[in-house]
Amino acid sequence: MPSEKYQFTIAVKSSYLPEQSLPAQNRYTFAYTVTITNVGRIPAQLVSRHWVITGEDGQVTEVKGLGVVGQQPLLAPGQGFEYTSGSQIKTPSATMRGSYFFVAEDGERFEQDIPAFVLSVPRTLH
Repeated sequence: MPSEKYQFTIAVKSSYLPEQSLPAQNRYTFAYTVTITNVGRIPAQLVSRHWVITGEDGQVTEVKGLGVVGQQPLLAPGQGFEYTSGSQIKTPSATMRGSYFFVAEDGERFEQDIPAFVLSVPRTLH
């Protein structure tokens, strides 16, 4: 767990994209918007991400990569960064969780957990 000097809050909102999904072919597409805020005391740069996606069938997919949406934002204390990305999964619902890897201005390296959130097709009642 990072110390108070190196602390970020992360909030995620997800939505189903029916126009980009093909349920008959087990393709469900979701967008998610992530808000990252530096609530610590030291500027830090987001270097990489690691996602773990668990489908309702139990299948786990991991995604690792540099930055987010092609950027590696440097966030000063109190500064936030928001981006929208997406995921295509094979089941109508899944959970996503993960972590961001940061390097602080003073050289400290740390990970910040991304709380789990749900990707889910809205259910309709007939």
